[in-house]
Amino acid sequence: MRKTENSPPAHLLLKLTQQAKLCLFLVHPKERLMKKSLQQGFTLIELMIVVAIIGILAAVALPAYKDYTVKARMSEVVLAASQCRTTISEAVQTMNATTVGTANSWGCEANATNADGANTTKMVRSISTSASGVITVIPDYANLGVTLTAADLITLSPYVGIGATAAAVDLSAASKDQGKQITEWRCTGATATIKKYLPGSCK
Repeated sequence: MRKTENSPPAHLLLKLTQQAKLCLFLVHPKERLMKKSLQQGFTLIELMIVVAIIGILAAVALPAYKDYTVKARMSEVVLAASQCRTTISEAVQTMNATTVGTANSWGCEANATNADGANTTKMVRSISTSASGVITVIPDYANLGVTLTAADLITLSPYVGIGATAAAVDLSAASKDQGKQITEWRCTGATATIKKYLPGSCK
């Protein structure tokens, strides 16, 4: 490109450009300050919002986490009765017609008298049975990490029959349900408080 006679020298244009930038730098100190403050970190409002969100999450998550922990421990309590359930099922099926059931004599009980300091496991305080084979499990409330009372029990009841004809096993006299096959076990909590922590199969 041909340079015209009226065009200023290149070094003069460069100098004018540098002076213009300097003027802009001096004229807008407020804008520079704002940019600098934005680069320094979070504002107080942003920090308050973050703290509020963390507080809300903690208020919701901590109780839910506690319930989840107790439910996991309660599964161990229900599982502890499984061995007793198998023992009773086999005993009833092979039982003589004249034999009458006797409480706490099925051979699978543990600390049936619910004595202090004689836990079956860390989470199970006592496993007892009735004459008709109903299993009662008392959890160790302190180790579960929840406030319960002596009324908060778990029971597993044996049934014979299917559907509408299903009935609780009766071994109170001769020639009742002796020799029959137990078709199902029904697990339930004695109170609404303990039902809150039981697995789905026990509600």
